Amino acid sequence: MKIVDIKSKLPDTDKVTINLGLVDLAQMDLLVGEGFYTNRTDFVRMAVRNLLQQHAEAIRSTVVRKRFVTGLQRYSRADLERVVATGERLEIHVLGLATIEDDVSPELARAAIASIQVLGAFIASPAVRDALADRTHT
Repeated sequence: MKIVDIKSKLPDTDKVTINLGLVDLAQMDLLVGEGFYTNRTDFVRMAVRNLLQQHAEAIRSTVVRKRFVTGLQRYSRADLERVVATGERLEIHVLGLATIEDDVSPELARAAIASIQVLGAFIASPAVRDALADRTHT
């Protein structure tokens, strides 16, 4: 059994750049200055979490309706070889992280995967990413 240290490949966060109006930014800085938040990043993270919690039911129903797998989904060479052997092709929908292991060839990925949609992060070798470019939806 091969043990893969997937955490070494994963970023803990991803950067998002936003433009804010000067008044909104000043109000945010006021709250940071008054100690409500430790910094601007803390303020934005809390705002995002609150909005995600507010829309939790819409997120849940969309995940169910669009048949997303939530969390970590890993595809090994053996997994994809089994798919090809059955004559099937995968339609991958992941909300979180999808990983195709490094030992998967571009040819195997193309043979096994009909389409891939990842909302979050997608980790695969550059060759596999290129091979699936026409099947990848964002």
